[in-house]
Amino acid sequence: MLVGPLELLAFASGIMTLEPGDVLMTGTPPGVGPLAADQTVTIVVEGVGELRNPVA
Repeated sequence: MLVGPLELLAFASGIMTLEPGDVLMTGTPPGVGPLAADQTVTIVVEGVGELRNPVA
């Protein structure tokens, strides 16, 4: 990332009001390609759990 998450959050909160549940999308880092069938997307949130979604 060219700008770190804290800098991004500070910038965004300086130009708009951020509310609980708001999401800041940062884009895709270099080297990440498209998803293909039979892959699995896994998202882990510490203290919450894990979500796995197969790609069809």
